[in-house]
Amino acid sequence: MAEGGAADLDTQRGEVATLLKTQLRKGDTWYLVDSHWFKQWKKYVGFDSWDKYQMGDQNVYPGPVDNSGLLKDGDVLAIKEHLIDELDYILVPTEGWNKLVSWYGLTEGQEPIARKVVEQGMFVKHCKVEVYLTELKLCEDSNMDNVITKRFSKADTIDMIEKEMRKLFSIPDEKETRLWNRYMSNTFEPLNKPDSTIQDAGLYQGQVLVIEQKNEDVNDTLPGLHFFGFNELYHSNGIRFLLCTQTLLVKNSSYSLPSYHPYSNSYDYSDQSRQSERSGLCGLSNLGNTCFMNSAVQCLSNTPPLTEYFLKDKYTDELNEDNPLGMKGEIARAYAELIKQLWSGKYSYVTPRPFKTQVGRFAPQFSGYQQQDSHELLAFLLDGLHEDLNRIRKKPYIQLKDANGRPDKVVAEEAWENHIKRNDSIIVDIFHGLFKSTLVCPVCSKVSVTFDPFCYLTLPLPMKKERTLEVYLVRLDPLAKPTQYKLTVPKVGYISDLCTSLSNLSGVPAEKMIVTDIYNHRFHRIFATNENLSSIMERDDIYVVEDTDHVVIPVHLREKYKQSGYNHTSTPLFGQPFLIAVPRTLSEDKLYNMLLQHNQRCLYCCLSGEMETDEQDDESSQDQELPSENDNSQSEDSVGGDNELENGVVGPQNSTKGQQTSGHNRKRLFTFQFNNMGKTDFSLIKEDTRQLIQKCFTLTTIHLCLWEQDFDKHESMEYKPQKKAFFKLKDCIELFTTKEKLGAEDPWYCPNCKQHQQATKKLDLWSLPPVLVVHLKRFSYSRYMRDKLDSLVDFPLRDLDMSEFLINPNAGPCRYDLIAVSNHYGGMGGGHYTGYAKNKDDGKWYNFDDSSVSPASEDQIVVSVLICKSHRQQVLLHFY
Repeated sequence: MAEGGAADLDTQRGEVATLLKTQLRKGDTWYLVDSHWFKQWKKYVGFDSWDKYQMGDQNVYPGPVDNSGLLKDGDVLAIKEHLIDELDYILVPTEGWNKLVSWYGLTEGQEPIARKVVEQGMFVKHCKVEVYLTELKLCEDSNMDNVITKRFSKADTIDMIEKEMRKLFSIPDEKETRLWNRYMSNTFEPLNKPDSTIQDAGLYQGQVLVIEQKNEDVNDTLPGLHFFGFNELYHSNGIRFLLCTQTLLVKNSSYSLPSYHPYSNSYDYSDQSRQSERSGLCGLSNLGNTCFMNSAVQCLSNTPPLTEYFLKDKYTDELNEDNPLGMKGEIARAYAELIKQLWSGKYSYVTPRPFKTQVGRFAPQFSGYQQQDSHELLAFLLDGLHEDLNRIRKKPYIQLKDANGRPDKVVAEEAWENHIKRNDSIIVDIFHGLFKSTLVCPVCSKVSVTFDPFCYLTLPLPMKKERTLEVYLVRLDPLAKPTQYKLTVPKVGYISDLCTSLSNLSGVPAEKMIVTDIYNHRFHRIFATNENLSSIMERDDIYVVEDTDHVVIPVHLREKYKQSGYNHTSTPLFGQPFLIAVPRTLSEDKLYNMLLQHNQRCLYCCLSGEMETDEQDDESSQDQELPSENDNSQSEDSVGGDNELENGVVGPQNSTKGQQTSGHNRKRLFTFQFNNMGKTDFSLIKEDTRQLIQKCFTLTTIHLCLWEQDFDKHESMEYKPQKKAFFKLKDCIELFTTKEKLGAEDPWYCPNCKQHQQATKKLDLWSLPPVLVVHLKRFSYSRYMRDKLDSLVDFPLRDLDMSEFLINPNAGPCRYDLIAVSNHYGGMGGGHYTGYAKNKDDGKWYNFDDSSVSPASEDQIVVSVLICKSHRQQVLLHFY
């Protein structure tokens, strides 16, 4: 059996591995597990076939399931924003969670983080664990300053929300009520479909909902009609309401707010909607983390040939509603309607909820209100528009041919002709180009040449070769504070590189260092020198302990107290654990004093008298064996007992070395006990000044109490990163066209060898489209770490000559002007998207920031392209 009566490690490994493959089913409950803890558990049970060398090692025992790294400070229910699946947490089904908790327990004071599986999409159904619940702000129309925040599932209905609000605001059952959706500070729309889910109704994170009670003394008045089918009514306090009136049905006219009728899929407009005078200068209101969509749409909206195509209704003759790969023409219609509103010149901003709803119907990943990737939305939109507008009604089957040594010109023309036989649309006309791909087999030297179409050019940025890590150095001197260092280490390096870098700054020999990861007051991991630095994540607390020839023991700290209202005692972990070096032959009194001395600089306790240390000569004592668990003479208390402390303050400033006292006579500041198996119910040490502990130390655990941590900062912490690397766009394209060797997980099937080979691959540009979409990848991402690439890229606003990058000898001049930039500010999984675009009518640049549109100078555009702190950046270039 494994730890604490749990199933053996092979059983744990097998059962959890099977359960992790469970299919998602609507309504099922899954649980979040901190990936930090889960990674430690995998190491302990030998989950991965390549990582079994520490299987069963008590030094990597994970302890109780601990999700503190996922939780907001001081909240046992709310999780942090922008957590990423597999990088920050692991999802396990109910049965898997129950097994893990039965084997290891759950950290005291924590609650399970349970989430429901919901179904997203309308035509394309897609199950997903709803990690983030939708937080809604609820209030009454009579007091909108009294806001109550509640979390709901996207599967919850409007009726459920209304019932919850009636309960929260103590509204009598006999009172009639209705709900309003409040957005853009003073604009309201009715929520009159009680069976609609939060997702269907388009409610987003932070949305304000207002509940109104029927007022018998007030009658509605019929407002005038908005030309686009909306009623406009201004309440006595100036609040504006938008009511669709395609079929006007006035009911319950005794409400204090205006009457309304069923929701339509028309766009809603704010009270500023008639202020804009120029086409295209219209913002898009944020529906809740939809800035990614707004940025992409504004960039595409300012692509002249595509926008003219929709404004002139040319798309209506080319709608392909029967294309099985398309969206039944719905995406094209929704986009066309949105473009017409943006370019009508009548509105300062519009609310693109119907467009987003249509996108979510066919691409469930965009149906929610989490932050998404602007580039992924743009890629989906271009592909969706292409299939909805494909002029090919019946795609022919085409047998692909190998180049077989034929001239590139012949093979390229053949590839393009084959492409347009199946794909012919306005999107192909404007955005599609052609790559040349060359693969060479390393065994038989077979050369395979293909020409493949592309819709956007994804360019890598040169990778940083180094990274910085912040670590704490703990020296042997117990009175020395830990010192924080900032190290520069190779990005693809080893723990030994970390030790070498720290040695250069501290003077401590690299071979005398123990590198540890402290998590939730425990030694989460002790690293081997040959482990990869990639195993250290950004949020890890790394403590490097100066090693010694003595036995090194990990020490954990616990606080003992009685819980209010309960009879039992609680002993939660606190503070930072540490390592202590002790000789193999050691008395209990001596060990106590070593621990006391180690914490001398940060212990502040009440005591009658001064802190004393024991300088007895251990050699004069007689060796004794540790008592067994069945030894009747063994004390039932921990070492030192639970004596209460008397008056007097002791600390670093008034401790004195050399004073002696008997372990039986003095009052102990703390108790401790050994714990070989990682739990606290192991045999205790009797309090006996003559007892010796000889040759019994392994990497055990000792528990203390009372800790107040502080540290010094080394001058390296003042280090500021060097000026960001500056690259030209040419550098990115050259990196893109560099020959590379395929990875072992992505081999190429060689038709000569009849097996998969790690071939060399080279991409080249053969032809470029009239409008070139360039996507700059600013984040490198792996399962265990993420890294932002904040290099500067020199991107000209006009006259970008791409001819030198084309290998087609007949390509001719190829120059581009910049027409739009989509920027993302902030880190991965969060931040904010904006866009810069050049208006096709007046030729001026504007900044599009959700509903706000403002003029921008060319200097601003250059700054944005060069130094925006983004992880995704895309630009649209117009050929001339």
